[in-house]
Amino acid sequence: MPPPQSWATSSTTCTLHRQSIDSTPPTSAISHINTPSQSHSSSHANAQAFRLNHARFPDNKRPESSPADRPRTYPGNGTPEDPFIVDWDLDDPENPYNWSTARRWLITAQLASTTFTVSFSSSAYSGGLQGTMHDLNVSDDIAILGISLYVLGFALGPLFFAPLGEMFGRRIVFLMTLSVYSLFQLQGAFSKNLPTLLSCRLITGIAGSSPLTNAGGAVSDIWNFRERGLASAIYATVPFLGPVIGPIVGGFVAENPRLGWHFNFWIMLMFSVLTLVVGYFFTPETYKPVLLRRRAQKLQKASNNTVYYSTSYDLNRSKSFTQIMRTNLSRPFVFVVTEPIVLLLAIYISIVYGTLYALFSAFPIVFQHHRGFTPGQGGLAFLGVGIGVILGTASQSIQNRIYWRSMDKSETGHAPPEARLHMAMVGGVLAPVGLWWFAWTSMPSVHWIVPILAGVPFGIGVAQILQSLTAYLMDTYNVYFASAIAATVVLRSCCGAAFPLFSPSMFDALGDQWAMSVFAALSTACMPIPVLFWKYGWWIRSKSRVAFKDSDLLPRPDSTTNPTSSVGFSQLDTIHEKDTAANSPTDDKTHTGFTDHSLPYHVTPQASVAVNPSRHPHPYPTQVDVDHRQFEHHNDRHDPSSLEA
Repeated sequence: MPPPQSWATSSTTCTLHRQSIDSTPPTSAISHINTPSQSHSSSHANAQAFRLNHARFPDNKRPESSPADRPRTYPGNGTPEDPFIVDWDLDDPENPYNWSTARRWLITAQLASTTFTVSFSSSAYSGGLQGTMHDLNVSDDIAILGISLYVLGFALGPLFFAPLGEMFGRRIVFLMTLSVYSLFQLQGAFSKNLPTLLSCRLITGIAGSSPLTNAGGAVSDIWNFRERGLASAIYATVPFLGPVIGPIVGGFVAENPRLGWHFNFWIMLMFSVLTLVVGYFFTPETYKPVLLRRRAQKLQKASNNTVYYSTSYDLNRSKSFTQIMRTNLSRPFVFVVTEPIVLLLAIYISIVYGTLYALFSAFPIVFQHHRGFTPGQGGLAFLGVGIGVILGTASQSIQNRIYWRSMDKSETGHAPPEARLHMAMVGGVLAPVGLWWFAWTSMPSVHWIVPILAGVPFGIGVAQILQSLTAYLMDTYNVYFASAIAATVVLRSCCGAAFPLFSPSMFDALGDQWAMSVFAALSTACMPIPVLFWKYGWWIRSKSRVAFKDSDLLPRPDSTTNPTSSVGFSQLDTIHEKDTAANSPTDDKTHTGFTDHSLPYHVTPQASVAVNPSRHPHPYPTQVDVDHRQFEHHNDRHDPSSLEA
């Protein structure tokens, strides 16, 4: 067997590739680079890593689809002080971006159904308020605590589940929290007193908050920028569609004498068990740092711990679990304090979210108390909002076309995050229009269909605001999206818990019209926020330590480039060469490469890898590989510990 191809730049780099039986060079090979001789320890580590690769997969048994078939270029020396840094290959099948479209949509559907389940449960309880008050002999204000405590759980859970998902993976957090969620729905189904009922609602709210944060992170894990528009729209809309459908189902179930309000908990249990089973069998781990960490651990274990591997995410990470938890738990609060984008969007989303939950106590007053509707009929009053949410979701196709057009016009082939905000600006107008409409047509003298129709523009606006702002956060804080969205979930859940509590008193004191006008005025005051970021978002992002910056992008390959020509590693991985060269000392180890050792590759500008024309028939067919990795490496260079409060 011929000796392995190896190459190095600023530091020793391990190259692993498949050697065929007849010693024919692989079709996709690393170009030769003349380098100085390596140290004895570096050569030993390289040889050990090569032997490890071939020991694991003999030539006649190596699976063709294995990532080991591809050239593997790991920078480092393989020592504890300078381990090999594991990263994806350009077309790595283990990279979630390269999974089949059908598989990714199956995962997205499961995540959406799980999010729908927990959001549906937040309001299905409201359909049985009259029965709860009668059976447990409590007042209206006390019965509404079942809604507020559940939504308060949405505020508490993300403080733990978002960082836990980023530390240990999203899958294990999903499965554990859904199991707890399902178990405590049984407590609600058998509850006979108020403490049992309210404790059930709080615990299920905490456990059910996991999908609201980690599901969005999983969506960004598996869909690239061009493709994620519809998937992120579904994820953003479901938390608002579930609460709209909940009162309709819960109202008719509760008024059925053979079922009663307890049966709503059995429906919640059935939904949660179904999503748990589907998630167990069909939803894998998607978080890149966890997947790469597992790859590094497998490689190191297979070498009997004689060759060391790590990831760019773990190089500077604290080994103390307490320190890791403290850093990750503080990150959402750090984002609120240090990131104006997160703060203002959290305020806007919270007002919209709180207003929606205020309707769960306002609609029974307007339609049941003042118009004589039954609980089931009162639930049907939410149909206007539900139709609006569906229409708002459908309008995301317009937003996607705008975003794609922006990508096509860009010299880098990558649209700025602000290209996601067009529908948010439209929704920012429609939402207050619907609220003002409802406020001043809610009197009994006006036909009941008129205030119900007012829910349509409000629902459209809510969906458009949430879809666009969530996608904007996703593009702006890619790797740390779970923490960014956790900050918004915490604040919006606090508003969602508080608004239903004071709404009945406010309606009694001000009357239906003026009480709703307060919510309409708050929504109107937030209208300029999307416009502000659309115009100045690029400048705000440029001042952030962790947000995506336009300067991180390189021009895409010339359209006249031969598809079979090589794409240089320098083009893929030298995004921050200028910054790091200016701010870092140069020594004999870094003069040929980069001083930023958090980047996945350390290569000379001449290093290149051939592109498989069957995999890449066009210079930039989907922007999955080149453009995404440009963005991804920007985030990789940030040490998570630097975000500690």
